[in-house]
Amino acid sequence: MASRARHTGRREEALSRDRIVAAAVELLDVAGEGGLSFRALSAQLRTGPGAIYWHVANKDELLAAATDAVLAAALAADPAGETPEHAIRVVALGVFDAIDEHPWVGAQLARLASQSSVLQVFERIGRQVQALGVPAAGQFDAASALLNYVLGVAGQNAANARSQAPGTSRADVLGAESALWASLDPAAYPFIHTVAGQLRDHDDRAQFLAGVDLIVAGMRTVR
Repeated sequence: MASRARHTGRREEALSRDRIVAAAVELLDVAGEGGLSFRALSAQLRTGPGAIYWHVANKDELLAAATDAVLAAALAADPAGETPEHAIRVVALGVFDAIDEHPWVGAQLARLASQSSVLQVFERIGRQVQALGVPAAGQFDAASALLNYVLGVAGQNAANARSQAPGTSRADVLGAESALWASLDPAAYPFIHTVAGQLRDHDDRAQFLAGVDLIVAGMRTVR
């Protein structure tokens, strides 16, 4: 009896919720949401589905937990002692890089099951909005605008990446789109015709940060 109890304890320790979530993240990175199933997870963990269900009730809970784990790592940096502007950049880039590395996270953040992750990001942003001196009446709008920008841009970049066939070159995609813009009638599309070259050469991360800085600059005007 004692030997059996010790064996069970070792198994429970080996198959912890954290280990299940880590394995789920690995599966999601390779195969996306469609490739995540309890059967595939069981095979990866070398256990039965029942053992996984002991820790996680269903796939939605597992997706939410995987999203929380990725975002927790992204938000681990402590910007204490930095300016609010710098702290906002740290949070925004943490989310952007996390979604860039794990594209499936972008879709999950838009779902109710991942509300806790969104609240964590919103809280971090909101504190810095307050530190910037934005009046109380405008803090919700200011923090919401920044949150929507961060999640929207990062999520759209992830969606764009997932829509391309494996092995597709980003340079080739942007080059083709830039050429299309440049071929448009400049009389009908004067602005697009002007920035066609910038589309081809732009850096997504740098452009994302430029947008964050523009929003923060707007916050300064309402202090």
